[in-house]
Order: sequence, then structure tokens, then C-alpha cells
Amino acid sequence: MNYAEIKKCDVANGPGVRVSLFVSGCTHHCKECFNPETWDFNYGMPFTASTEEEIIKYMEPEYIKGLTLLGGEPLEHCNQQGLLPMLRKVKQIYPEKDIWCFTGYDFEKDITGRMLGEWEETKEMLSYIDIMVDGEFMADKKDLNLVFKGSSNQRTIKVQESMACGETVYWEAE
Repeated sequence: MNYAEIKKCDVANGPGVRVSLFVSGCTHHCKECFNPETWDFNYGMPFTASTEEEIIKYMEPEYIKGLTLLGGEPLEHCNQQGLLPMLRKVKQIYPEKDIWCFTGYDFEKDITGRMLGEWEETKEMLSYIDIMVDGEFMADKKDLNLVFKGSSNQRTIKVQESMACGETVYWEAE
């Protein structure tokens, strides 16, 4: 797996100050994507054990609220495989910090409807994600007034609550 960028102090991709990891590789190719260079799975730098340790170190300060995964597409199968070991460590070391994931996939149709049955990594990965913003960015539904999303078709989902009750539970900004 490759990654495009790590932001040590990000306030745009989830509540509070966060560490954000932009992975490489995306098959959605959304029109007017804000990060089209990350469509290429080979873009950026290799995600290594030292990259993982760097992210874990960046998360250490008390003011860091959590980790955000973006891209590219964190839920491409090869990216799930690359991210899973780090997510295990993050939740073990920082159980009080949340994990957000931005994906172009649809939570019910693609993630719980298909990926859970196809890829063994998906279930464990979902167990670490607290909030997911799902849905492809749609330029014709772009709305700059939305909180932590780019277009009105995207949804902000409480993953753990949704998995526990079997229906989609939405997160609302406070």
C-alpha cells in the first residue's frame, strides 16, 4: 500500500484536532475529486512499519482527538489489508481516540452488503472505525455548507451503533 500524505494537525476531516492519513489508490474517479492524484495505487510513498509508528507517535498528544482515513480510498481491498495492522495498534494504544473513515463506497450496498462477505479484513476494520462518511463525491450535489462532507448524497454514519442494531445510525455535528 502507498500513501499520499499524513497531516499531523488536521481540523477539516472530523471533529477536533486529528491525524489524517491520505492513502493512495481509488477506483471511484469522482468528477471534480479534490485529490485525483491519489487515484493511482502507486502514487506517493510506501506505507511501512516506520510510517505506522510515525502516525502512532503523532497521535500521542492529549489534544489529538483521533485518526482520520481518507484518500484515495481506504476501503479498497489492498488498502484495507495495509491499514488493518495499524488500526489494531491505534485502538490498543489509544482506545479513547476515535477513528473516522471517508469512503466513496455505500455503507449498506457495498460495505455491509458485499465487502463483509467477500473480504475477511472488512469485519475487523469496521470494528475499529467509529464514524464513516460514505458515498462518492458528486459535483452536482456539492454543498460547501455541509459539515465534514462535500456533497449532499454523502452520509455520516456511526459505525459501531449501526453494526450493533443492524440499521444505519447517523452522526450529527454538535
